[in-house]
Amino acid sequence: MTATTPSPRLLGTQDAATYSEWFASLAEPTRVRLLHAAATAGRSMTVGELTELLGISQSTCSHHVRKLADIGFLLLHKEGTATHVTVNPNCCTGLPHAADVVMGVLAPRPCRPGNLPLDVTVRAMREDDWTAVRRIYAEGIATGDATFETEVPQRRALDSKWLRDHRWIAEVDDAVAGWAAATPVSTRECYSGVAEHSVYVSTDFRGRGVGKALLHKLVTAADEAGLWTLQTSIFPENRASLALHHSAGFRTLGVRERIAQHHGVWRDTVFLERRTAN
Repeated sequence: MTATTPSPRLLGTQDAATYSEWFASLAEPTRVRLLHAAATAGRSMTVGELTELLGISQSTCSHHVRKLADIGFLLLHKEGTATHVTVNPNCCTGLPHAADVVMGVLAPRPCRPGNLPLDVTVRAMREDDWTAVRRIYAEGIATGDATFETEVPQRRALDSKWLRDHRWIAEVDDAVAGWAAATPVSTRECYSGVAEHSVYVSTDFRGRGVGKALLHKLVTAADEAGLWTLQTSIFPENRASLALHHSAGFRTLGVRERIAQHHGVWRDTVFLERRTAN
């Protein structure tokens, strides 16, 4: 019997048609520049201001503004005789999300990573794991692309912030190979189902699917426990972690530019989230 590879899940025709309209509306360079100007202005702009900024005629500017408004990228409102233009906030996340979906780095709906390694076991964290957890944390810090932390937090600090039922240990041949944990984002009741998480893999076990097994367990347990959103921030340079999270249905919400300094250097982070399918 010959093994067959399952067909990939194709993008739905309705979503494909929507995204096609979005991308088609940006097939004109002036329109791209106009959308960029509106998105980066930080305030509403009149058509006259955009006309002067882009160095085009008012009729041309009005034409492109209308096209972008029709597709939903721009919002328009009148003040007297002037038309004011603002970017649709949903466009700022929806457009990058659409690109991720089309390029196959993000599933059309929330999922969990598949093809889990058979030699990796994931279990709940125990008291005797703390030494290994902090050692692996230090190995992540040493890469320079895992966290803004420059020193390993004390056990007491980690123990006090991590959710008790969302701490996981990955083992390979009875050795601790990695860990994952989730932290509440707020003490407010309305955010009780939102958590920020971390996944760390030991240097000796990277490239063996340990992170995939940990993230699978993390999102599965979160779904079962009623956590409706998991979120995380990842350095853009950490491409392996970004790919791992995309495989688990996380979507990119945006890039937070120069969000904090790391060893005296401003760093960006990619902000991602995953919503439960329920």
